[in-house]
Amino acid sequence: MSKTLVSVRNLTKQFTSARGGVKRRVTAVSHVNFDIVAGETLALVGESGCGKTTLGRMLALLLEPTSGELSIHGQNVVGLRRAQLKPLRRHVQMVFQDPVSSLNPRHTVEAMLTEPMQNFGLYSPQERREKAADLLEAVGLAPEDLKKYPHEFSGGQRQRITVARALVLHPEFVVADEPVSALDVSVQSQILNLLVDLRETFGLTYLFISHDLAVVHHLADRVAVMYLGKIVEIAPKDVLFANPVHPYTQALLRSVPSITHSKGRIGRILQGDPPSPLSPPSGCHFHPRCPHAVDQCRSDPPELSNHKGDAQHRVACHLQDTVA
Repeated sequence: MSKTLVSVRNLTKQFTSARGGVKRRVTAVSHVNFDIVAGETLALVGESGCGKTTLGRMLALLLEPTSGELSIHGQNVVGLRRAQLKPLRRHVQMVFQDPVSSLNPRHTVEAMLTEPMQNFGLYSPQERREKAADLLEAVGLAPEDLKKYPHEFSGGQRQRITVARALVLHPEFVVADEPVSALDVSVQSQILNLLVDLRETFGLTYLFISHDLAVVHHLADRVAVMYLGKIVEIAPKDVLFANPVHPYTQALLRSVPSITHSKGRIGRILQGDPPSPLSPPSGCHFHPRCPHAVDQCRSDPPELSNHKGDAQHRVACHLQDTVA
């Protein structure tokens, strides 16, 4: 039985927004619950602004949760001091969306890859250089590239460097925040295939954040769908794509572009914009855009529950038995 590597319970993140001199609390992530087992890839999907990146940064130990529990290897990290978090940072790393802004233009590749090892007091200087060269080869670059600067590489090559940097401390868990969305279509598949290969080679576990459902279908084992800070559906990939239950998940899948004309799709694409997190709707956050909403949806927030008794397929919808 696979062990649980990351466990999230009622994880919540709030920020303070000041407009017109008035401070307000904005909830970016609200009472999120899920587990990630070792070796799997959990994809997190949803519209821009739904809280995907905020959730990913909390799991990567870059943002401190407001409340709830985040456990790594059974240890709750919420409330730990910086010194207590440092040993855990070796096991959790992040690949950012934009390789240009995430790489220091003043540092060589060697400096960027050896600095984390130096910060943790690992290996001798010569060993650090050798391990950096080995990692470059693992991501498809040459050891000679160690002396180069970020501006000397293409976008795809820069993203390979960020992947290598994420692996220098041999982490078990990697948060990949839309790692191919800033790249040309011609190189996206190369990076995706690289991530798949590295997962097998290094025994990695991924949280893969994306808005591209085709990419998610290629890479993920399970998929969690997020809307306005909440998880509304989570299921194994094949189950979710074959039998989406939540109306928002159904709308997302219908929105995938297709070269085949289908009259059945006309008028069924999700309309409107997500509500502002400054003023979220009462009840189910999706009810203003949901064609099935009833009075209960407008007043009572639905809980994430097993769909038809299946613990692997969980849905937050009052009408899940009728809309599926």
